[in-house]
Amino acid sequence: MEQEAERLYELLKKDTNCKSLLSKALTADRVKELKSKKTKFNGTLADCIRSGCENTDSGVGVYASDPEAYTTFAPLLDAVIKDYHKVDALNHPNPDFGDTDKLQFGDLDPSGDMIVSTRVRVGRSHDSYGFPPVISKEDRVDMEKKTVAALAKLDGELKGSYHPLTGMSKETQTQLTEDHFLFNNSDRFLEAAGGYKDWPTGRGIYFNDNKTFLVWVNEEDHLRFISMQKGGNLKEVYVRLVKAIRALETSGLSFAKRDGLGYLTFCPSNLGTTLRASVHIKIPKLAATPDFKAFCDKLNIQARGIHGEHTESVGGVYDISNKRRLGLTEIQAIEEMRKGVEAVIAEEKKLAGK
Repeated sequence: MEQEAERLYELLKKDTNCKSLLSKALTADRVKELKSKKTKFNGTLADCIRSGCENTDSGVGVYASDPEAYTTFAPLLDAVIKDYHKVDALNHPNPDFGDTDKLQFGDLDPSGDMIVSTRVRVGRSHDSYGFPPVISKEDRVDMEKKTVAALAKLDGELKGSYHPLTGMSKETQTQLTEDHFLFNNSDRFLEAAGGYKDWPTGRGIYFNDNKTFLVWVNEEDHLRFISMQKGGNLKEVYVRLVKAIRALETSGLSFAKRDGLGYLTFCPSNLGTTLRASVHIKIPKLAATPDFKAFCDKLNIQARGIHGEHTESVGGVYDISNKRRLGLTEIQAIEEMRKGVEAVIAEEKKLAGK
């Protein structure tokens, strides 16, 4: 265990061009301090750093082996979290989704000319199971069972069906891929972290009858809740998600949290609110300006290609989302994204002479 952590550290140090957050935070002293520690889930330092040491072109480079890793390996993980989220202290507030009856926003693009679709998602982890590096096949199957039992209690517009990846028919697979619902096992960073062990066992997708609410089970995180629809009605999308979170929290599922860090997830880049609200939006003029990135940074929003991080735009359509997930409440994160998108729309119209 200790030797493995040392071996991985040597691998990381060999690449003198490595710029990951892990390479900045993992010092020889930290390796010495943490290499013999273990969590109650049997998570080790090696489990947390393997992906970033084997893939030295990582951005973050570290994953938590399990919920307890955030305490056991805090000297390393806290340093990475502060660096990634650009915060000096880890004092994330208690969850606050706001009063959904009194939201100050609705449809961000009533004309329907610019926003193609809107989506809000959160990640959640069961507090009694480890993350991919340490979880056993049996535990993953057990977790899937408990999740499916909770999902079966959803009613109204959230009512739907669960589709396990194991034994999924070719037709269903094709349909879900076309709907952009299906997740795959092709990320080498995740693979090195143990993300695809026992694939596809214990994994699946739940969606409601309208295909506007989705749950990914055991993709990267234990659970991903996703609310989405065509057009720009952020209010409808957000209210649906909050309703689902509240229903699942009262249906027997218990989620991992830590004071000051909020909800815990596999990757430390995603904790806190874990909330990512985004629109696919047509902004060819703004996107072509040299200051596009700076314009977004100033508003705490991020622009990506429509197929996710590190992808190009298609036809001037970009994925615009909130950048900050830690150190603010859920309603604050949504408001930040909303104001950012409104500013983007106003700027695009100005550049188009409208």
